[in-house]
Amino acid sequence: MLGILCSCRGFPFWLHDVPNITFRTDNEPFKMVEPAFGSGGPRYVRWAAEMAVGLQTGVPWMMCKQNDAPDPIINTCNGLICGETFVGPNSPSKPALWTENWTTRYPIYGNDTKLRSTEDIAFAVALFIARKKGSFVSYYMYHGGTNFGRFASSYVTTSYYDGAPLDEYGLIWRPTWGHLKELHAAVNLSSEPLLFGTYSSFSLGQEQEAHIFETELKCVAFLVNFDKHQSPTVVFRNMSFQLAPKSISILSECRTVVFETAKVTAQYGSRTAKALESTNDIHRWKAFKEPIPEDISKAAYTGNQLFEHLSMTKDETDYLWYIVSYEYRPSDDGQLVLLNVESRAHVLHAFVNTEYVGSVHGSHDGPGNIILNTNISLKEGENTISLLSVMVGSPDSGAHMERRSFGIRKVSIQQGQQPLYLLNNELWGYQTNRRLAYMEKGKESTRKKKQAVLNGQRSTI
Repeated sequence: MLGILCSCRGFPFWLHDVPNITFRTDNEPFKMVEPAFGSGGPRYVRWAAEMAVGLQTGVPWMMCKQNDAPDPIINTCNGLICGETFVGPNSPSKPALWTENWTTRYPIYGNDTKLRSTEDIAFAVALFIARKKGSFVSYYMYHGGTNFGRFASSYVTTSYYDGAPLDEYGLIWRPTWGHLKELHAAVNLSSEPLLFGTYSSFSLGQEQEAHIFETELKCVAFLVNFDKHQSPTVVFRNMSFQLAPKSISILSECRTVVFETAKVTAQYGSRTAKALESTNDIHRWKAFKEPIPEDISKAAYTGNQLFEHLSMTKDETDYLWYIVSYEYRPSDDGQLVLLNVESRAHVLHAFVNTEYVGSVHGSHDGPGNIILNTNISLKEGENTISLLSVMVGSPDSGAHMERRSFGIRKVSIQQGQQPLYLLNNELWGYQTNRRLAYMEKGKESTRKKKQAVLNGQRSTI
């Protein structure tokens, strides 16, 4: 058993409202297990280590991606290619551990799906064992899953790590599952020299190398070819071996090839789904329409400023209405009126006098700001501008998350050649979208819809 001090995400929202809190550093309001940064980072790391060891659990503790983990805490690697990037244990008494071997990448709205090949995962695992004398590899994720309700982080889809060896539904993802099973068996076959043997390595060519673990009676070798295009023949202990492009061959007793990372012999498969129920019947659908707010006096909250999104919703809903009035006096030049809204939310929908005028949305890798710039029509006199701010989950990483603010930051009107009119300090009304908030609480029904897909079958080929 291992204890883990890792980069666990998923801060509870109430931390956002703790006075004087600074996440992930030597800060009394936040003395919880997280990776550290800043001037207080080293002190925080030492505190976390002392706290963990002081629990006297009797099990080893490790810190993910913390190369300066103090003794006896074990520093470990997370990533895709730890056989190449891991600096290694920071003490001779510590083993080489890989705590997150990313089997794929979780899907992002608007991005192409990034599946990691079976061969690439196997190559990375074998290289970590061979080069870094790795003794532990934890797959992230080995079993995929589903983010039900509002559990996903910003721009992350409900489907999570579907390309893992066991997919989102717990079904075997072939051939990844089978290929890794064969790799594990090959490694286990040579556990004795790997654990107790003498290690040596040498070059077999410009992009080829050999790694050997050997006792008096047992031996295992890893023949590595980094060349992605060529299949060179190398000589190892007076025997010739042809290596596939970007591959590692594992030799039991340093003679017999028992596994090749680039040679997939495991069974392939495909996933199929069967529709169990049709939802096309119009009589089974209901539509809910909530009035677009246009009366500030009926808003739940008012203030002469633009309030931060999450401070108003407390993360109980993704939706927040911002409502303001604007007095319009037509000019003689007949020029258009321009509405400009700058927001740090993820989606924005704009209405003028309850008429839709435009939308804008951001992206996972975008700059953080979204800007709506659109021409609008106003009536003479009072006009109501209603802006629906939407948060598609909370951020999943980054520094100083406690200082981040979300929601609308600037609203202005440009009327012809007249000076820009800033609405930030006007009287604003705030209203959570009651119907949408209610519907979010009922999203547990999506679980049932997902379960319908579970009845689909994965067939082998």
